[in-house]
Amino acid sequence: MLYIAIGIYTIAMTLANLSVAAFGPAVSPINAFLFIGLDLALRDWLHVRLKLWQMGALIASSGALTYLLNPASGKIAVASACAFTLAALVDWVVFTKMQGSWFSRANKSNVAGAAVDSLVFPTIAFGVLMPGIVLLQFAAKIAGGFIWAYLADRLLRSSAHQNKQQESTLPI
Repeated sequence: MLYIAIGIYTIAMTLANLSVAAFGPAVSPINAFLFIGLDLALRDWLHVRLKLWQMGALIASSGALTYLLNPASGKIAVASACAFTLAALVDWVVFTKMQGSWFSRANKSNVAGAAVDSLVFPTIAFGVLMPGIVLLQFAAKIAGGFIWAYLADRLLRSSAHQNKQQESTLPI
């Protein structure tokens, strides 16, 4: 499951980049909801499963991979790598400092990561501050992150429940 999550995490970023390169800023809010919201929630899911250095290496390598897989789109790839890496680091710091349930921590850190990503990406990618796109992306990332975090939380709870049931049925 861990390797699948890492793969989905990386694929979501690549698909988001390719679609922005193909369709321009108009597709950004859709990407923000579907792909970046997923990325924010998956990142938090991975936070509780990876060691500190592994999470740092994943953030750095995914940022670099974002550029390497999409260099033909120039500014889009650079903007994505910068925004992705900065947002991941902010999300990571906020997530690790927060207390409470995984779901609560994930949503709080998603707000911080979404704010950074929403400001940095379109400003670098399109060379100008676009307040409308920034606000739409931010709202879409928060909504998408909430939905994906909810689904991940359900998966975590279901998995924990199944593990407890299996443990209780093991012969002693």
